[in-house]
Order: sequence, then structure tokens, then C-alpha cells
Amino acid sequence: MAELENPNMMPNLLTFLSSLLEEVAESNDVNSGFKAQKISVFHGLTRPTISIQSYLDRIHKYANCSPSCFVVAYVYLDRFAQRQPSLPITSFNVHRLLITSVMVAAKFMDDMYYNNAYYAKVGGISTTEMNFLEVDFLFGLGFNLNVTPNTFYTYHSYLQRKMMLQQPPPSVVAESSLSLGSLKVAHLCFNEEESSHQKQQLAV
Repeated sequence: MAELENPNMMPNLLTFLSSLLEEVAESNDVNSGFKAQKISVFHGLTRPTISIQSYLDRIHKYANCSPSCFVVAYVYLDRFAQRQPSLPITSFNVHRLLITSVMVAAKFMDDMYYNNAYYAKVGGISTTEMNFLEVDFLFGLGFNLNVTPNTFYTYHSYLQRKMMLQQPPPSVVAESSLSLGSLKVAHLCFNEEESSHQKQQLAV
């Protein structure tokens, strides 16, 4: 979308996404003791010292992926949250989920993209770990990588509307699993016509 090419748009988008993810992670941290959760390859032993905002800015600075990739990464994170209710986004896994979702989005969306070793350096992890994260993320999505124009427009419009209002995503919004969906399982399924594409796979 043309709006994403606006140089003033990306900083606002990154700030909003980081704010949304931080809110979700903090909420899930608080509620982690009330529901069963599984430990996955995305979990770190400790919380990363780098903020979500700084981490997302770093990815944007060095990954050189198209602006659309960040919207698609958001779509993937929402799908992952829907399909993996026992693996909510927390401060212990949000950074690894973020770098993985952007990398997978870049591979799916862009004609040219960096390899796993490069993304591993950007994300501050080893190439071996990056490979494992990618595989687990793809299985977590059920290899459902296709994003229809309608789905992209819906997610992008949602983000753009919230940014224009300059408000954090309200907890009463029930469309998205990432809008505090850990408290009540909500889904963002905008009539995605993607059943024929659910088996698309990326090479590791």
C-alpha cells in the first residue's frame, strides 16, 4: 500500500506494533500463573534487556525488508496466537517470535531477502537457533503463510486507524488475539479465503 511507502509512516507503525506487543506480553506475564503454558524454543531463560521498541527498530534498520513485511508479520503473530493458545506471547518469548515472524514474512513477501544467518545476527541469536525457530514457527502456523489482499487490507486498516487515533489498542477490541487475547480467546478472522494455500512451505 502506498501509505506504507511514506517515510513518516514506518516509525509510527513500529512504535504502535511495539506498544501493542508490550501490552500483550505484560498482560500474559501477569496472568501466566492462571493457565497452563508450555515452554518452547521461543522462550529465553531471562527477559531480554533490549526493549521491544528498540528490537523492532533494529530489525527495521538492518533487515531491509519491505514495509509490508511488518504488517504480514503481525498477521502471522496473530495466527500463531490463535493456533497456539498454550503458548501466549510473553516477555520471555516476544523477541524471538518477532524476529522469526519478520524473517518468514520477508521470505514470503519479498523477491530479495537475507538468509537465516544474517537474521540471526540481527536478532542476537545463533544461526542454529534461528533455524529451529523458523521451523517451529512454520509448524505453529500450520504452514498457513498466504495473506490475501483482503486480509492484508483489514490488518493494515486496523493498524492505520489505531495509529491515526493515537490510542493504544483497547482491551475491549475482540477481533485480534493480540489485543489482550490471552484473557479471552478472540480471533481475527476476516473471511480469509486461504484454505487452498495452507500448505505453502519455506525452505529452511
